[in-house]
Amino acid sequence: MSEDQIRSSVKDQELVMRRRKQIIEGAMRLFKEKGFHRTTTREIAKESGFSIGTLYEYIRTKEDVLFLVCEFVHDQVRDQLTATISVDNPSDESLRQAIRQYLYFMDTIQPEILMLYQETKSLNKEKRKFVLEQERKVVGMMEELLTVSLKEKLSSKEIYFLANNIVVSGHMWCFRRWMIQKEFTIDEYVELQMKQVNCWL
Repeated sequence: MSEDQIRSSVKDQELVMRRRKQIIEGAMRLFKEKGFHRTTTREIAKESGFSIGTLYEYIRTKEDVLFLVCEFVHDQVRDQLTATISVDNPSDESLRQAIRQYLYFMDTIQPEILMLYQETKSLNKEKRKFVLEQERKVVGMMEELLTVSLKEKLSSKEIYFLANNIVVSGHMWCFRRWMIQKEFTIDEYVELQMKQVNCWL
């Protein structure tokens, strides 16, 4: 949780969450436009609707803002998976639908995924470890879905491999977009990825 990683001088946790949401939204707009390194904390404060002094009541460094943004993006992905994954009534078709929706969701957050790949290295070791753990949790959710549906067909090692492959295939649409999106629409890309998934079903 960000509360454990980033200290705030404000004691009202509801207010902290509300203000940090504003900071995240403002910072994401700037990071998409300028990148993390070319964005200043003063610009983040202005984009968030704060003075620089108010900003520092909720974060201590620009790196803290990047950490909050990374955490927010992973929360979005996990929320999307939670909304589409069905482990109570598993079937090959529900599995296909969940994977398909995950791939389409990646299309809607391309700049955010690209930013994760480009900027996570700017975090210190502790925060970077935390962010990478969030990525492992996303893979774990996909692994759980596959296990429920395919445990009779695939080994645990094969399921782990497939879970990672599906998650990264969603990312690839984002970080290889300069090349892949010249050749494929998102619909074509999803269908090609699903053909590969179907080989395991």
